[in-house]
Amino acid sequence: MTDPKSHVVTAPDDAPRLDVLVAGELDISRNQAATLIATGHVTVDGRHEKASYKSRAGETVTVKIPPPPDREVIGEDIPLTIVYEDDDILVVDKPAGMVVHPAPGNWSGTLVNALKGRGGPLSSVNDEFREGIVHRLDKETSGLLLVARSDRAHRVLGAALQARQITRRYAAMTWGHLAEDRITVDKPIARDPRDRKRMAVVNTGRPARTDLTRLARFDSTDLLRADLHTGRTHQIRVHLASIGHPVVGDDTYGGGGGRKLMGLPPRRHFLHAAWLVFRHPISGELVDLRSPLPAELHRAVVAAAGPDVELGDTNPLEFFGFYTVHV
Repeated sequence: MTDPKSHVVTAPDDAPRLDVLVAGELDISRNQAATLIATGHVTVDGRHEKASYKSRAGETVTVKIPPPPDREVIGEDIPLTIVYEDDDILVVDKPAGMVVHPAPGNWSGTLVNALKGRGGPLSSVNDEFREGIVHRLDKETSGLLLVARSDRAHRVLGAALQARQITRRYAAMTWGHLAEDRITVDKPIARDPRDRKRMAVVNTGRPARTDLTRLARFDSTDLLRADLHTGRTHQIRVHLASIGHPVVGDDTYGGGGGRKLMGLPPRRHFLHAAWLVFRHPISGELVDLRSPLPAELHRAVVAAAGPDVELGDTNPLEFFGFYTVHV
């Protein structure tokens, strides 16, 4: 059994009960959080408190997360679309609905389960639940995701990601219309103090910047290219919601209404990691990978564009100039 991991959070001004705070930070149920508190795994400035305790602003809440008893990540026979692979890295075109790595509530069916079931090495820089994972995509976000097979590759890619040397561009459809064709949203992001399971624009949050380019303006929606400069949790979705244009189909951030108008299935939002560019961590060669829209997002573009736009079998991203970047 490995040593417990630590999760540390500074209590906000209007901190909720301790069990609610811990549940939101760790994305677990309130009962699970209460169990961690009752078993002595949670301290507030070094003190043990009850689940009902309300932290004062600025107090440090530390959660010692014990490894799950007798839990190991089992390889599973789950088909994956691999768009690039060599001895050091691979790139997966992740489908919507797949969680990236195991966690409470999702111990199976994840990308890591699929990678382990597929065989071959994965880097050991992270713990066994996140082997090989360099960056993540939200469950309902599809597209290109980078995986490290060797520890050396993982460390180089991690440094490149930190230095913003990996280009990640997403296709997004949003409700309403941007004020301009090109805008930048530069707003800090942190846990929503009113709902700890969501993220929000918070003055004391971590810096986050997203460049947005409108590719097409439809009757009720815009098709955008989103360029990430940082990689905060839910960054694109939070930034778009903060300017009044949530991602179509995004129930969490206010864009879920009208999903059927675009033909999207339940829980699916229109966000796709369509373009990934990076230097190979070992050879240094430029790797440029592109993913077409999945069928359900292709249909949504057709529905939004209407009968006057003849898309046919054309890749809508090519049609609307997603891969054309004006500097």
